[in-house]
Amino acid sequence: MLKEFVEKKHTIFVDECKDWQEAIRTCVKPLLADGTVTAQYPEDIIDNVGKYGPYFVLIPGVAMPHAQEGGGKVFKTTISFMKTQKPVQFDPDDPDSYADLFFTLASCNHDEHLEHMAALMEVLQNEDLLEDLHQVTCDQDLLKLADQYGL
Repeated sequence: MLKEFVEKKHTIFVDECKDWQEAIRTCVKPLLADGTVTAQYPEDIIDNVGKYGPYFVLIPGVAMPHAQEGGGKVFKTTISFMKTQKPVQFDPDDPDSYADLFFTLASCNHDEHLEHMAALMEVLQNEDLLEDLHQVTCDQDLLKLADQYGL
């Protein structure tokens, strides 16, 4: 999975984002660049946070931004990866609602989506790998981890 992020050019590394909205727009950029999603997709994610709160912060430090409402904005099923040096806070009243690792989902095929989710869960359940991912700064770091962990 980590190699696939690099091979598909689905990675982005940034120092910081001014707010969580900028983080959402930034983490979707690799998917916009290759035509996976439309420009409306990040706005749908932002709108959903307004409705439901930061539903995609899975655990402190890890977010999985995605939107399901308003179909027709996703043309491929895939995941992209973003790492921020400074964590992004989503809810100032919830100290655990922050992320520096963003796994952005785009889905238009249910079976492929489930395969991607299973692969992502394998990554998230490996505490050593997750700890190492918090330290990456570039594609080369991801490729080293891919080799080290067989991903």
